[in-house]
Amino acid sequence: MIRDHEKDTGALSIEARTTRKIRLRIIPFMFFLYLVAFLDRTNIGFAALTMNRELAITSQQFGLLAGIFFFGYFFFEIPSNLLLHRIGARVWIARILITWGAVAALTGFVHSVHQLYVVRFLLGLAEAGYYPGIMLYLTYWFRQQERAQAVAWFQTGLPAATIVGAPISGLILDHVHWLGVSSWRWLLILEGIPAIACGLLTYYLLPSRPHEAGFLTTEEKEWVCAELAREEQEKLRQHQYSVFQTLTNGRVWFLVSIYFGMNIGVYTLSFFAPQLVKSLSSGYSNSVVGFLVMIPNLFGLAAMILVSRSSDRTLERRCHVAIPAITGAVALALLAVARSSFVSVALLSLLAVGVYSFVGPFWALPGEFLTGFSAAAGIALINCVGNLGSFAGPYVIGSIGQKTGSLSGGFIFAGIALLVAATLVLLLPRRTRPNQN
Repeated sequence: MIRDHEKDTGALSIEARTTRKIRLRIIPFMFFLYLVAFLDRTNIGFAALTMNRELAITSQQFGLLAGIFFFGYFFFEIPSNLLLHRIGARVWIARILITWGAVAALTGFVHSVHQLYVVRFLLGLAEAGYYPGIMLYLTYWFRQQERAQAVAWFQTGLPAATIVGAPISGLILDHVHWLGVSSWRWLLILEGIPAIACGLLTYYLLPSRPHEAGFLTTEEKEWVCAELAREEQEKLRQHQYSVFQTLTNGRVWFLVSIYFGMNIGVYTLSFFAPQLVKSLSSGYSNSVVGFLVMIPNLFGLAAMILVSRSSDRTLERRCHVAIPAITGAVALALLAVARSSFVSVALLSLLAVGVYSFVGPFWALPGEFLTGFSAAAGIALINCVGNLGSFAGPYVIGSIGQKTGSLSGGFIFAGIALLVAATLVLLLPRRTRPNQN
């Protein structure tokens, strides 16, 4: 009895110790990389405050500019994820970072909306595979019971990018006019450079797999590899998919549909919040807009962590995705009729709570039935096709805005998309809890 107790205590100790080390070494680095990625992806929303006037960009053209990024993403995501799985995360993620950093900085040198279309498309092509690559990478390190929190902690880079980037972007727009160059150009150039530096750091610091991790002892490496192998074998006993079967799997395409609708809500907040806040008062400087846009993201960040923790604790995913999506839909519907600054910022906060907090539980869903190359292909498919919602949302909202002179109709469209996504999530089969040994 005593020996059994000591054995259990030792096993628990290595579990807690190893998991803690991995969280402390992998998640903060992934978080920082995603912060840089999301800043480069969405800073066009802030640049628009002065860029649209200088380049004579219409509302509809801006919607296309915001969304065309995701066409580039779409074409190369699945091949990129398969290459990451084969070549290794360290080399491939470093390549992605350096390439997109260079393209992001070059965006500041365009002179027409058509040049901007091309560079935004190339930016998506350069960054393709990064997000699904990280989703896949996290499956190499974290067990199913820890995955929603791991995803959520990584993706706190999404609201954090706005929390950090919005005030900085506003200040750059108001105060950086070096060498007679427009401030929106400096905004895009300066915020592209960190990705290049991060790419070099990734190459030297990021281990591709647990067995390469210098921060783990031999015993800890063996434990985490054994745990992940056990989970993988369990999934293979239940289902075994080839890459082709994964790409034609009905459940995968169901998740694609859900993610399509979710992304419309996410990027409505990311691309249009600065313009909405600016429209509320002509007296707001770009710096004030930056600080006001930061507020909703603080609420979204807190909700993201709390909801993912609850989802991992209960191993429940459906409601942890659907309820936040419904919350975001309600916020968008109310934003369509809100007219005061205070109410609008409060509703943007509710929207941020909704669209950020479903991310962790959602990305735990593919890992329940996909493994290996099927996981690489499935996660990339969900992200690349689902991300077309990130194109459709801004484009439709921009088109509606140009025809009506208001963002209200676009917000209603985005709210309906979130409501449909929530309904589809609730139609997913309930997951049977694994037997606990």
